[in-house]
Amino acid sequence: MSSEAQGTPIGRRVVLGLLGLGGASVAAGPWISRWLGDVAGALSPHDPTGLSALIPGTGWRYYTVTSGFPYEAPAKYHLTVTGNVDHELTLTTADLQAMPRTKLTRDFQCVTGWRVPNVHWEGVRLAALLDRAGAQAGQQAVTFTSYDGTYTESLTMAQARRDDVLVVDTLDGRPIGRAHGGPVRLLVAPMYGYKSCKWLSSIEVTDRLVPGYWEGFGYDQNAWVGRSNGRTDAPT
Repeated sequence: MSSEAQGTPIGRRVVLGLLGLGGASVAAGPWISRWLGDVAGALSPHDPTGLSALIPGTGWRYYTVTSGFPYEAPAKYHLTVTGNVDHELTLTTADLQAMPRTKLTRDFQCVTGWRVPNVHWEGVRLAALLDRAGAQAGQQAVTFTSYDGTYTESLTMAQARRDDVLVVDTLDGRPIGRAHGGPVRLLVAPMYGYKSCKWLSSIEVTDRLVPGYWEGFGYDQNAWVGRSNGRTDAPT
């Protein structure tokens, strides 16, 4: 779906090693920051890890696990809801705009430590899409696929039906752009950012939980913010 060439996924060991260097650069001075950018950029002309954006600063960091940032024009975009449902859906951006809308203001927290406070999100509750498709009784999970051709994520059905899990198309009052995963992305507000699948292409209702991309490298399936500090409970 994207005209971008697909790159090679990046392993967790490489990511964590460079993240450690990124943290060290905070204390060691700007010359390490410049060196870190050179190292991350050498991985690919497009920096498939997004790690060059982790050089100390403020605001968002932009990630991709392929060799570029994919793009789907809003006018051509379609989101499918498939799997164990009574009625498969194919939704355009206009279809999503016509559904009951939810606004949510939440911090966006990355598992690597950076955070953007008080982000204004707007979209459709994932539970509403599952209900419209007729998610069948007894189904255990939902799988999300990115149109980058590589990235996937998943939630249990109970997690997917939370009021703070949205399919979003608006960020701080504006349509979500390419770097932020637009035109449509997932927001799992109480979990670390890697659960919020960017460039969302499909939603699939399944009878079992299928771990996502980063879970394959050892990341937590239940990625509640604060879990890295010993928290195991779901937020209320």
